[in-house]
Amino acid sequence: MESKLEVLATVKVQASEDLYKIVDVLNRTLKEQDLMFGLAKDRQDPDKMVFTIYRT
Repeated sequence: MESKLEVLATVKVQASEDLYKIVDVLNRTLKEQDLMFGLAKDRQDPDKMVFTIYRT
């Protein structure tokens, strides 16, 4: 069974430890709407993070 994720939006934001809390609550709250959220460190700028919204 193949699961394909569609990227809906991506944005770079200032790095913050609390961003993971926001992504976690979004994932728990909106999974029934087929949405998933991701957060990763930016490889080029250690002071930035990449926030991505996916449709599952």
